[in-house]
Amino acid sequence: MEKRNILIIMKDNSGVLSKVSGLFQKRGINIDTITAGRTSEDNRVRMTISGSWNEYTVNQVISQARKLYDVTVVKEFTDSSVERELALIKIGVDNENRSQVVELTRLYRGSIIDTSKNNVIVELTGGREKIEGYLEVAEEFGVLEVARTGVTSMHRGLGL
Repeated sequence: MEKRNILIIMKDNSGVLSKVSGLFQKRGINIDTITAGRTSEDNRVRMTISGSWNEYTVNQVISQARKLYDVTVVKEFTDSSVERELALIKIGVDNENRSQVVELTRLYRGSIIDTSKNNVIVELTGGREKIEGYLEVAEEFGVLEVARTGVTSMHRGLGL
């Protein structure tokens, strides 16, 4: 099974998120991440759902999601899609390693958005591999807390 992302655009009505997640729950399909937010179009929500699924599972979910009244678009993202994730990472620092954490963050094109005597909070955006790589290296300094948004994706070119 490979990491796959599904796009669902739906009307912004009460309970629609529950209906979509229920499609997965009823079939015992695990979801890795869900990101959702309003679109530029009025009364629409864009949702990216990601997980480790095979072709059959993806096709089953897409077929069932298209049957939901509030859903207007359902597509699987392809390899040519752009995907990003946001992570906020709290790292323990002291006078000896602070500059190393700053340099590591710079190398990964992240930003330090908060700092105190004993820790910094890093903002990092990128693909899964970039964030996982940063976390692996930052572990030597002491990762205290991590908050990740989950993957959001967009098809390249015109249209959805």
